[in-house]
Amino acid sequence: MSSNRDSNRIVIAGASSLLGADLKSLLEESRFAGWDLSLVDEEIAAGTLTEAGGEPAVIQPVEEGTFDRAKLVFFTGSSQFTGANLAAAKGSGAIVMDLSGASLDAPNTSVWFGSSDVDKNRPVYAIPSAPGLIAAKLLTAFGDALTRLALVFFHPVSEAGRAGIEELEAQTSHLLSFQSIGQPIFDTQVAFNLLDQYGPASRHSLASIRDRVRKEVSFAASSSSVKPSVQLLHAPVFYGYTFVALAELSSHQGRETLLDKSRKAGFSVETTAPSPMGNLTASGDSAIHLAIPEADSAQPNNWWLWGAADNIRLPAATAVKLAEKRLA
Repeated sequence: MSSNRDSNRIVIAGASSLLGADLKSLLEESRFAGWDLSLVDEEIAAGTLTEAGGEPAVIQPVEEGTFDRAKLVFFTGSSQFTGANLAAAKGSGAIVMDLSGASLDAPNTSVWFGSSDVDKNRPVYAIPSAPGLIAAKLLTAFGDALTRLALVFFHPVSEAGRAGIEELEAQTSHLLSFQSIGQPIFDTQVAFNLLDQYGPASRHSLASIRDRVRKEVSFAASSSSVKPSVQLLHAPVFYGYTFVALAELSSHQGRETLLDKSRKAGFSVETTAPSPMGNLTASGDSAIHLAIPEADSAQPNNWWLWGAADNIRLPAATAVKLAEKRLA
């Protein structure tokens, strides 16, 4: 194990991903500005030209010694890439923060949802995806009054990276001009289409993503008597998770009471927005946005909740917040 007590070195493993790029920008705007950033990724992304600290930088492959003397290691790539390199990162003595979901079941991992105290004795911290963070905040806001919580998340193509964005863009333009569409990423038509799964040849599995979210939500609800039901569907949008939730409460709660609880839990509540709230409302924002709750007319004490969060900025900002707390 290498010594990193006085190191100011940070490794972003998965630096070519959208999440890695956003995390790098946030680190450069935080108390970690000026630290030594090392950008690494899978072989296929090695050699990509980018920048770090305002200077040109080249993304490197992971090699022996990549994690030596690192104070912090962030995993922002695929879960497979994280799984292949997690042991080496832990062995370096660095504080490891995993945003890929690979370490959720690993021993001695602390799953951190952004609001609890930080256990400074853990070697690895798992940062949940945006849906996991949303569910945790809803449980925080309404936990004492909840008897049931059901959530449906709408999954954007940017979760599959730049290639997913480009495929939706190409499919949209081709369909509008009555041309045949390409589908190498999703193996199905994702433009103008809501789906519960991608094609069988796609490397991206909505079922696997759904399983990860359900696992994160189970961690969030570990101390709650309410175990939320979760569904996740593809939405033909580029960025931002949207979600609809049905919250069943044990007693009468007025709308103003729910709004007050939402604000205290940290939601950005849209009460005077100039336009309807959607995924673009949360673009570039680390807050989770929530519309005014609507009472269900058929069931007393049931409320519909509509919200949105930036699928990239929210987990990236949570990881930076954790790093600052961990080194405080």
